[in-house]
Amino acid sequence: MHLMWSIVQGAGSIGGKPLLELNRVLRPGGFFVWSATPVYRKEQRDQDDWNAMVTLTKSMCWRTVVKSEDINGIGVVIYQKPTSNSCYLERKTNEPHLCSKKDGSRFPWYAPLDSCILPSAVSSSDETSNSPLLWPERLIRYASVPDDSATIEKFDADTKYWKQVISEVCYNDFPVNWSSVRNVMDMNAGYGGFAAALVDKPLWVMNVVPIGQSDTLPVIFSRGLIGVYHDWCESFNTYPRTYDVLHMSDLLGSLTKRCDILEVAAEIDRILRPGRWLVLKDTMDMIKKMRPVLRSLHYETVIVKRQFLVGKKTFWRPRR
Repeated sequence: MHLMWSIVQGAGSIGGKPLLELNRVLRPGGFFVWSATPVYRKEQRDQDDWNAMVTLTKSMCWRTVVKSEDINGIGVVIYQKPTSNSCYLERKTNEPHLCSKKDGSRFPWYAPLDSCILPSAVSSSDETSNSPLLWPERLIRYASVPDDSATIEKFDADTKYWKQVISEVCYNDFPVNWSSVRNVMDMNAGYGGFAAALVDKPLWVMNVVPIGQSDTLPVIFSRGLIGVYHDWCESFNTYPRTYDVLHMSDLLGSLTKRCDILEVAAEIDRILRPGRWLVLKDTMDMIKKMRPVLRSLHYETVIVKRQFLVGKKTFWRPRR
């Protein structure tokens, strides 16, 4: 991870919680690159922040890998998170304290920042076996992760299913010009099988794990893919017209129990670039509900194999 602003300003009032959140997100042995002004400036405020950072990182057992400045005097420091929990247990002062199992299992959506250290899910004797597999092997190999309800059978079935759908249906039957696609969002990513099946294309995929669905984001990251949590009854944190393809699989039914299908369609339209495509996989009932909504937005739509609705956003604009 990399950061260019001071993360310890106001540490006295928040107890270094932002830094503890970075520690929670980093893998064991992961690196944090910090290039904010406290690293290289000598003003009193910057020095106070630097001293606070030194105290916090030592208490969190972070190792300083390097601290240096370039010829312009701009500095950087690189920290490494410990690979095991042994250092935490050997501290003279248990501060910040280790999170309990209850704290560690809390779903991180609209959750306040913790003031504790989340222990690594590895022991000092087993740290190497928990390192991620190398790319591209990790993309197709199941790797167990903490609090993972997935099984190797579900993982393999999902991977095989999307590989077949992509090669036999998406590439052949969809009116999508895949050579012009630069980025894709999978709005209900599951185990990331859809993204994995697109690995040979020169594009990247944002995997979204919806709130209320199984928490599969750890599996997605374990595969070497990127992803986030989101509630599709709310706006997604991105600029308008930023994606070439939006893919939604078996999500509308649960969504429409909490919010209106018009709101979901409006957010899809906001995110999608003109001339690009929405791919919806769902029941015919859901397809029949979404299709007229897309047509009202002047989308060109086609139903494929009674399972998929493909909508192309046009360059239509309302008349003034």
